[in-house]
Amino acid sequence: MARTPLIAGNWKMNLNHLEAIALVQKVAFALPEKYLEKVDVAFIPPFTDIRGVQIVIEGDKLGFAYGAQDVSVHASGAYTGEVSASMLAKLGCTYVVVGHSERRDYHAETDQLVAQKAAACHEHGLVPIVCVGEKLDVREAGDHVDFVVSQLKGSLEGLTTEQLADTVIAYEPVWAIGTGKTASAADAQEVCGAIRSALAELADAETAEKMRVLYGGSVNASNVGELLEQPDVDGGLVGGASLKPDEFAQLSAIAAGGPLP
Repeated sequence: MARTPLIAGNWKMNLNHLEAIALVQKVAFALPEKYLEKVDVAFIPPFTDIRGVQIVIEGDKLGFAYGAQDVSVHASGAYTGEVSASMLAKLGCTYVVVGHSERRDYHAETDQLVAQKAAACHEHGLVPIVCVGEKLDVREAGDHVDFVVSQLKGSLEGLTTEQLADTVIAYEPVWAIGTGKTASAADAQEVCGAIRSALAELADAETAEKMRVLYGGSVNASNVGELLEQPDVDGGLVGGASLKPDEFAQLSAIAAGGPLP
């Protein structure tokens, strides 16, 4: 079936709220609105930028979505520094990235915690973008498919078929993040295809066929076209290129099936 591509720009810890507003406006200016009928484009800014992004998107009636880079497993209470799913939902967020490799590495997040965060998203109508991916040693040992599938199952544990249907998966080979190295299109397809097969086991074939599986890892305007030609790659979780409005607009246009005018 035809799945609408999703291009999600993960800004990581970059841009203050004024710079965030400017970037969204620049992308809106560079990307013809007609393309948004064929691709979903989302901005994933730092928490401090979300309100500014919301104001410009809603105020200018732009066809973009937006979301957050993390979420607490707790609903409310004495959890200093945490941000709840209900808070993000109140800000109009659509997506929340959970289990990014940087969270797993720097904050020791486990598959179990990632699954709890995904469940918290679903409790408040948010779509989790659940990230999975292997490091270089796993890839070189040839164990990448088994590793990613195991990580995927652990990170989705406890979710119902209905919740899985409203979940996005992002395959991000850790060795390709921010390094300029990109998995080949065939490499991406190998793992994304295995992810979809695993999703069919966790839910059912029909649900798996509807779910979007993204590739993340040095995605840019030069490689997004070939990546999206693969049958099981449905978009990109874009890092560095999402901070460059012209390039982000260009790769979004390519994902929609056409170059910028």
